[in-house]
Amino acid sequence: QVQLVESGGGLVQAGGSLRLSCAASGRTFSTYARGWFRQAPGKEREFVAAISWSGDSAYYADSVQGRFTISRDNAKNTVYLQMNSLKPEDTAVYLCAAGNPTTVQAMGVMSRYHYWGHGTQVTVSS
Repeated sequence: QVQLVESGGGLVQAGGSLRLSCAASGRTFSTYARGWFRQAPGKEREFVAAISWSGDSAYYADSVQGRFTISRDNAKNTVYLQMNSLKPEDTAVYLCAAGNPTTVQAMGVMSRYHYWGHGTQVTVSS
């Protein structure tokens, strides 16, 4: 069975860093784009970052540009999200996904991702 499992979330002070990981099993996702989304309490799920199947291109939401870095290791079937300079507004459940968006615009569209993890909680205190 295909599974995506996030890890690395936790409680951190503002300005701190966390590195999220998402390990996949049941299928090799080397040819899939990988993405990170988040959902804060009382808010809609939003796009955070995505990386192409080759790892050559990465895309970020404006809110995290310059602070977060997405990367992948296809040999490990794993995608990462390095989060630096964390802010309280980054507090959310972070979910990883895999899919096959056909355009750069689609990289940030939830419906283009067909495999999802259950999420990991990131809490940033003031």
